[in-house]
Amino acid sequence: MRKPRIALFTGNYNHIRDGVSNTLNRLVAYLGRHGFDILVFGPWSPNPAMPHEGNYVPVYAIASPGRPEYRISMGFPSAEKQKLRDFDPDLIHIATPDLLGFRALRYAMKNDIPVVSSYHTHFSSYLKYYRLGLLEKPLWAYLRWFYRNCEHLYVPSPTTMHELRREKVECELKLWSRGVDTNLFNPGQRDPVWRRSLGFADDDIVIVFVSRLVWEKNLNMVTGIFRKIAGMTSSVRTLVVGDGPARKKLAKSLPDTVFTGYLTGRELARAYASSDIFFFPSDTETFGNVTLEAMSSGLPSVVARAVGNISLVDEGKTGYLAGANDEDRFTKCLLEIIENSELRVKMADLSRKKAQTYEWDRMLDQLVRYYNEILTFNNHQGG
Repeated sequence: MRKPRIALFTGNYNHIRDGVSNTLNRLVAYLGRHGFDILVFGPWSPNPAMPHEGNYVPVYAIASPGRPEYRISMGFPSAEKQKLRDFDPDLIHIATPDLLGFRALRYAMKNDIPVVSSYHTHFSSYLKYYRLGLLEKPLWAYLRWFYRNCEHLYVPSPTTMHELRREKVECELKLWSRGVDTNLFNPGQRDPVWRRSLGFADDDIVIVFVSRLVWEKNLNMVTGIFRKIAGMTSSVRTLVVGDGPARKKLAKSLPDTVFTGYLTGRELARAYASSDIFFFPSDTETFGNVTLEAMSSGLPSVVARAVGNISLVDEGKTGYLAGANDEDRFTKCLLEIIENSELRVKMADLSRKKAQTYEWDRMLDQLVRYYNEILTFNNHQGG
């Protein structure tokens, strides 16, 4: 009896290390350990940023105009399509509704293969950063059509689910939250020696921003807030963890901020735990992966009131939420945590406890149960 076969299509699997690629690689590894055969299709890259899990079929892709680090698959060539045909999947999972995802959906519809999708990127929130607001209506029209042809759409939070229903996405929406490695990201990773090596005093309060450094992460707000806070109190230092095309300009705007560059694994966990407050004003996240890592590391969070954060941050308990453009609110919330050490300790403890309810295995097992709903139903229908 053959193992269930899953074909996964994605717009990013290894060419950029981000929340999407990390989540999907973790999923593929988990499925491989739990009795599934998986074949992954995604963009070809000349210089992958990370090793990939499982069997990966790179599809011809070009560099995105103006953003060469991103790759865009140009379709689904016949050679790669034949590999899908030979694999003979029982289920197709499309993580990105791009051109490759569109072709995969059409293939599935033509060959009567059940399709599921997962919602990783809140595309409409990115349009304003590229002055493409006029495309919002046609984008939602396309997404409604796309997801209407999927059996399940896996969404990371109740807030995202509400947003999709508000946009009249007609599909069976299933909650699939993301997880965090609570053993790696924990307060015990705090390292006073490392802090001192960056020039921080032991009694400094360090505000950390962790992200890929691209302007759609609301870096203008990061600049404004870090400058304002620095001018109001001498006990606060600021730290930026991450890299990207905007780093050079951002660092020039924030000469007193420490930039570590890209960190991963224990180095990243150490950076979180060695900080005191997490600040993240980006409103483009569908799930706050970095927010959850910060919480697991025992940090209070001051973050944008975005679909990816609302279900994670409990207002006044584990941190605060603010409108993405509300500089006064961000400033007020940060100052409240800075000036109240008792509140800071209490929020840190509650943040850690909440993060511990987001263990990865529990989240990935939920997705396997969703897969099995469809596989069992289709086997029954076939029988």
